[in-house]
Amino acid sequence: MVPPARHLLRAKDLADARYFEPLGVADLARAAGLSPAYFSREFRRTFGEAPHQYLLTRRLERAAALLRNTDRTVTDICFDVGLASVGSFITSFRRVYGVAPLAYRANFPPAQRHIRIPDCVARAYGRPQNRTFREAGPSSRP
Repeated sequence: MVPPARHLLRAKDLADARYFEPLGVADLARAAGLSPAYFSREFRRTFGEAPHQYLLTRRLERAAALLRNTDRTVTDICFDVGLASVGSFITSFRRVYGVAPLAYRANFPPAQRHIRIPDCVARAYGRPQNRTFREAGPSSRP
């Protein structure tokens, strides 16, 4: 039999890898092969925080990285990290980091400075490659 800590690590790895999905305690408990109540108690005892809090922390860490390194909107970042409410995201972010997401972003250089190629090249290759009618493949005429 595998010790319970190994089961808990499976659930923790699941939370780390798929934080952007709508995971709940029941999903994490299922990955660990334990009942949700027992899983919650053991997770808190082993790692020092509740499973839901651990998942929220992972999501907020990823959101902070996106705020530092991209110019994406706060709303987009909120939904991309797996949160469903922008208001709750802002409140949770402020509680953990001490400032609102936009104020946090203002403390770092603009994401455009991370690009190490000339602006004109970034714009040209960042432009969508739309195809018009009959450009996608070879002509059907002989």
